[in-house]
Amino acid sequence: MTATIPQTGLQLRSLITRAGQLELSLIDQPVPTPGPDEVLIRVEASPINPSDLGLLLGPADLSTLKVSGTAERPVVTATVPEAALRAVAGRLDHAMSVGIEGAGLVVAAGSSPAAQALLNRRVAAMGEAMYAQYCCVPAQQCMALPDDVSAVDGASAFINPITALGMVETMRSEGHGALVHTAAASNLGQMLNRICQAEGVKLANIVRKPEQAKLLRELGATYVCDSSAENFMADLTDAVAATGATIAFDATGGGKLGGQILGCMEAALRRSAKEYSRYGSTTHKQLYVYGFLDNSPTQFSNSWGMAWSMGGWLLMPFMRKAGPVVMQRLKDRVARELKTTFASHYSAHVSLAEALQASAIAHYSRRATGEKVLIVPNRD
Repeated sequence: MTATIPQTGLQLRSLITRAGQLELSLIDQPVPTPGPDEVLIRVEASPINPSDLGLLLGPADLSTLKVSGTAERPVVTATVPEAALRAVAGRLDHAMSVGIEGAGLVVAAGSSPAAQALLNRRVAAMGEAMYAQYCCVPAQQCMALPDDVSAVDGASAFINPITALGMVETMRSEGHGALVHTAAASNLGQMLNRICQAEGVKLANIVRKPEQAKLLRELGATYVCDSSAENFMADLTDAVAATGATIAFDATGGGKLGGQILGCMEAALRRSAKEYSRYGSTTHKQLYVYGFLDNSPTQFSNSWGMAWSMGGWLLMPFMRKAGPVVMQRLKDRVARELKTTFASHYSAHVSLAEALQASAIAHYSRRATGEKVLIVPNRD
């Protein structure tokens, strides 16, 4: 390390106690020394993603939220219902670091060629503690940013872009020709639409509100279904029939939506069936759950025959399965198109301390479309 790097830096921690209390605080953490294949990043920007909120806030009852401490070192507490403690048993009484992606300047690097190549470069990165002033990450989990791309532009370069590209890669590798996506008006959903339009992939979008449907149509989406509409199931069946989609990626997780999608796929396939089968269509239908915007139990009744699967889809397993050659291709595309296809927009920029204010938590915990918040850890 060089003399300009401090010995400690602030890091945000999330703790849930066995007594059922969430505690968020800022601690002084020793700045780590990178290993041979690691780099040390001075974090300049890190987004609050839905997946971050699950770790940051857990199942806490935010109506009980209280903020104490000082403006520079706030301490947030909230009650975690006793019934929810079992689901987080593995983290009780362990303060967890938070923040799975961000961007900043590499200020120290390990001895490997891959790490040294990133020294003094601005990078986007995936880590486990990006809500911090300094963070150590493996060089292979970094993406060198072009000179004209700022840390703000590159802060969300991994999770949403690689997830959207990964959905298309998964669709193709599993032999499907079109796909369905829920929460389609989200930042990720808009990226997926731009990818599919550019590559000629047919996409059926599911949104929850009329204004979200209008937004996607203005962005060029052809097939948009509003789950709040009375004719949603008919519209979705029509969209699936028109696209030929037999794979879906569901961000909601809970509720009936996943089962409805599979049911509409089966109904669309029956339209072209030449004969009846009591086992349903022989075309395989795949539903992947990749988020839990709806925390209620997943509900479905089998109305789609026997040729179907429902499972989970996560980014890191996809990246490992895709391998280094495919991942480098995807990262290169993201870096080229960060200001176009993969552009992200934020409703607010907050410091680490500001992220622990009640008004900020109320803002980003809503998970509303167009309301993404960016943490700027080294802002005074």
